[in-house]
Amino acid sequence: MPLDPVDKDLWIVEGPVVSFYGFPYPTRSVIARLPDGGLWVWSPVALTDDLREAIHALGPVSSLVSPNALHHLWLADWIAAWPQASVYGLASLARKRRDLTFTALLEDTPPTAWGGMIDQAWLRASVFLDEIVFFHRPSRTAIVGDYCQAFEETFLAAQWSAWQRPIARVWGITEAHGRAPLELRLTTLKAGRARAAVQRILAWAPERVVMAHGRWQRSNGQAWLRQSFDWLL
Repeated sequence: MPLDPVDKDLWIVEGPVVSFYGFPYPTRSVIARLPDGGLWVWSPVALTDDLREAIHALGPVSSLVSPNALHHLWLADWIAAWPQASVYGLASLARKRRDLTFTALLEDTPPTAWGGMIDQAWLRASVFLDEIVFFHRPSRTAIVGDYCQAFEETFLAAQWSAWQRPIARVWGITEAHGRAPLELRLTTLKAGRARAAVQRILAWAPERVVMAHGRWQRSNGQAWLRQSFDWLL
């Protein structure tokens, strides 16, 4: 089955490896069942026939969510498959994908459609990338796009070339650190604003952390995020 359960009414989906400026990246989506039975889909990955069937077995897709301006590669495919779903993203993505129609643009306040089950914080750190970090309240799971990256050594050995692997370690985006890439850290000009968002995220006291790229954290999520964001705190 393409759906891997994280907790009750919460699943992850592993997507294909994609190239980002020549660096291989794994992809991952998160699916949550909302109180009304609709499915909330974060960072949609490539839509295969098996995945489509598995999702149909769970229920109707009601919300398609992109956390930042980079996570949009397969969004149009999901919109075509579930045209009744509401589509959410940041203003930065809406400017980039003018071919897509967004139901609402995300900031700090969650849409009422999410039934109080999912909270969010608008992380405006790097001038090049803002992001919404989410929190699935029932399972105490934080969901992060690109501001936490934890590439496994096995993945780096299999997918990254010999000259690329040291870059991952210097940037701190391995499973040992889980930080944001160096270019995002160096281009964070309003550290106070970003720090306030991170402190709000830490106040959720997450037990788990699921990110789009790398090994997700099954326990001690708050402590792990504190380490991941030590460059801001």
